[in-house]
Amino acid sequence: MMASTDFNDCVSIVTGAGQGIGYEICRQLSFAGSNVILNDLDPQLAAEAAKKITDDGGACIAVAGDVGDTSFTQQLVNIAVERFGKLDIAIANAGITLFSDFFDYTPESFYKVLQVNMGGTFFLAQAAARQMKSQQQGGSILFTSSVVGHQAHKNLAAYAMTKAGIEMLAKNLVIELAQFNINVNAIAPGATLTERTLEDKEYEKTWSRLSPTGRPSTAADIAAAALFLVSKSAKQITGQTLIIDGGWSAISPSPF
Repeated sequence: MMASTDFNDCVSIVTGAGQGIGYEICRQLSFAGSNVILNDLDPQLAAEAAKKITDDGGACIAVAGDVGDTSFTQQLVNIAVERFGKLDIAIANAGITLFSDFFDYTPESFYKVLQVNMGGTFFLAQAAARQMKSQQQGGSILFTSSVVGHQAHKNLAAYAMTKAGIEMLAKNLVIELAQFNINVNAIAPGATLTERTLEDKEYEKTWSRLSPTGRPSTAADIAAAALFLVSKSAKQITGQTLIIDGGWSAISPSPF
């Protein structure tokens, strides 16, 4: 069982956290006792999200920037150390989805998805792990993958490829990081109610019908799984991917 003190005085970075799953992870980490660096590409969104958390009593600062820029990922780690003295948890949640038919997918879209989803994840993990190694106190790294890294989904070939790659990265980094008491895992959300998905008025109805549990996930469902995997209770879990999809991938009915 995850102890209520697991995150007291921890320092956490969460990317892509201005809204949705990332924001909820920040909120739950902060209320559990962690100091949180909340990142988003949109400066206003990041600032508003961090303010909501601090207004509710959490410890959270906003740092806007593009994790597709490798120099910025290092800045995130530097800010965590300068502001709070250390880094305990790094959650690479930022990602972009560019839908398109395979035959029409452009090189520009392809490399942008790779740069943010894979590059942003890889180089945040690298910068965070270097800091954790130097501290000699261990740490936890978590990636946000997707259920489409396991099941094919129309018009998402490039995105799905990056998510499957992220899961392999989590597995491979066990070789590199376990000796330093750093565990690394991934979560793979399925259909989830967020500000973005709810722009589709039929989204909740469709995925309630398709999900064995009778509903899509909420951001809180995903955040609860994320917090477990970066908690002290999960230190013996590493190199794994946890799918959170209400059982959809067990039967995989298509939404089309």
